[in-house]
Amino acid sequence: MTVRGTLTMAGAIATLTVLVGCSGTSAPAVSSGSPSPAATATSQPAAGATEVNPSGDIPDNQAYVVFSPTGGGYSVKTPEGWSRTATGTSTSFTDKLNHIEVSMSAAPTQPSLASVTNTDLPSIQAKVSKFAMGKTTSVVRLGGRAILLTYQGDSAPNQVTGKVVRDAFERYTFYRAGKRVDLTLSGPTTADNVDPWRIVSDSLRWS
Repeated sequence: MTVRGTLTMAGAIATLTVLVGCSGTSAPAVSSGSPSPAATATSQPAAGATEVNPSGDIPDNQAYVVFSPTGGGYSVKTPEGWSRTATGTSTSFTDKLNHIEVSMSAAPTQPSLASVTNTDLPSIQAKVSKFAMGKTTSVVRLGGRAILLTYQGDSAPNQVTGKVVRDAFERYTFYRAGKRVDLTLSGPTTADNVDPWRIVSDSLRWS
């Protein structure tokens, strides 16, 4: 290429640069760190994402209220805000995947490890799907000594999703002066409800 041709092309490039600058057209802006709409959309949690806490965990800040059935006999603390259903001498409290059931009945003799295992256990096995035995032990709670029966079983299928949850059960049998109170606590096996269940089982008082 001749010197003249080189100068002509250089001049054309310079002219084009000036025109671009005058037209207000600029090069693509460099990101300042603010996410683009696409980036913002992908940063949101996906539908059905895993919860931070395992499903069924009762919050640490859960408040409790004292429940005493009509006619008295006993009282027990239950989580505030849970739905309550009464059937005869039995009352149940439910919230999502967790359940509490408490009932009082007459008992001519004090329940023992043997009587709970031989008499109560068969009826429980018949009601709980895929029952799996834990153990029967004698424990002391603030309201007195109790027989504790632990076991596992499948929940009833969810009416909407059909999902079945594997539940862990703690069943406490308290006794005093010809009356017994059976307190059953249940929730998903994956949930960490040791402290809430301790609060409830420690709260039973005779009246």
